[in-house]
Amino acid sequence: MKKHNAFKVILITLAVFLLLTWILPAAVFQSTYSEQGRIQMGLFDIFSYQTVALSYFGQLSLFVLVIGGFYGVVSKTGAYRRMLDAIVKKFKGKEWLALTIIMVLFAVITSVCGLQMGLLIFFPFVFSLTLMMGYSKLAATAVTVGSTLIGIMGTTFDTSTTMVLTQYFSLEVLDGIWAKVIILVLGLAILILNVLKFGKKESKKVAEDKDEFLPVVARGKAKKVWPLIVVFDVILLIMILSFISWNGAFGLTIFEDATTAVTEFELFDFPIFGKLLGTISSFGNWSIGELCTVLFVAIIALKFIYKVKWNDAIDGFVEGAKKALLPAVLIILIYSGLVITTYHPFQLVIYKAILGITKGFNVFTAGLVALLAGLFNVEPAYAFQSVVPYIASLVTDTGLYPLIAIMFQSLYAVIMLVAPTSVVLMITLAYLKVSYKDWIKYIWKLLLELIIVLFIVFTILMLI
Repeated sequence: MKKHNAFKVILITLAVFLLLTWILPAAVFQSTYSEQGRIQMGLFDIFSYQTVALSYFGQLSLFVLVIGGFYGVVSKTGAYRRMLDAIVKKFKGKEWLALTIIMVLFAVITSVCGLQMGLLIFFPFVFSLTLMMGYSKLAATAVTVGSTLIGIMGTTFDTSTTMVLTQYFSLEVLDGIWAKVIILVLGLAILILNVLKFGKKESKKVAEDKDEFLPVVARGKAKKVWPLIVVFDVILLIMILSFISWNGAFGLTIFEDATTAVTEFELFDFPIFGKLLGTISSFGNWSIGELCTVLFVAIIALKFIYKVKWNDAIDGFVEGAKKALLPAVLIILIYSGLVITTYHPFQLVIYKAILGITKGFNVFTAGLVALLAGLFNVEPAYAFQSVVPYIASLVTDTGLYPLIAIMFQSLYAVIMLVAPTSVVLMITLAYLKVSYKDWIKYIWKLLLELIIVLFIVFTILMLI
């Protein structure tokens, strides 16, 4: 029953979305609320919507395939398993410290840079490390997916995730910053305590998991580990520098100016660097596409550093990409759901009914709507846009805008811990072959704790 479990869960979710297009009328808010009648989804729409999802979000699928290929080549270097063994030995008896460092690092990077998809590059590494330290696949999922989503929950200086909220409410990055930091710290503390308390107890198959997912022990002459560590560190550094919103969050244009200077530099009246580099964005404006290029450069570097034969490198890349094929396909399916909810806007009918339960702005009805918006929309921008204009029309006190923004960013992240529309969660479950049901049983306490703490924070913010 667990085979292709994530695939089945996503298909059921899409079927529910399809059914809702037949049950609920479409509604939009453009200065005023208006219903447009039912806009039913038909049989031939199913595959056409996947084509739309592929055209808009296919780059994410390619990114996941390249990550798989990268690790396939890394495994051919003969140094990867030795690097993992060295780290495990270093933290023997202090495994809790290693996992805590990873969770804090992932959460802070996501909070500041918005690298929730970019950090997928390091997920396979953390999966292996967590399993080697005696924790199960469920714990590995919580360490990676959980910390990344906690980072979104406590988004601080990342402007990409919260762009719709800040622009619509005319907010500055520093508005509500202390509340965001508190939410980030509280979320991290709850996650860490849950992982360390339950991490080694929820599965009796840790040994089997290790045999299935850990890289094989390298044979032959021992290869130096430090070049591989340097490559991983350089990738992480480039990711952080390229995704921090230098201009939007800090007003710094140094990287934009430097990129312009380099690309426009001419040698004998010929822009040599601009032609060699092609279309490149400045640090602070990168996308997943640029990270694909970084990974390909890293693959070539590792091939020459460790003298991997071309045939072995290609074989490794293909083998790794095959392991990432199902997660890559799932991404398109999940985003097909986003196409459905965009082309058939039935959500606002539900939100209007919930918000109508109470008069004026209410933390709990607004919070429930925020959770549902995340459940229906994989992308935060779409989740916020689906209801924020309407909910803002009900609020007469503009002083509540920062609170509403904080509510939506944090509750979106929380629901992504269990939502079948959560890309980072579902592809992780598929890759690790973890049952969605087992994950729900593992994570529900953490989910409940986070929701309770968040609503306490919201209530306090409402009162002060």
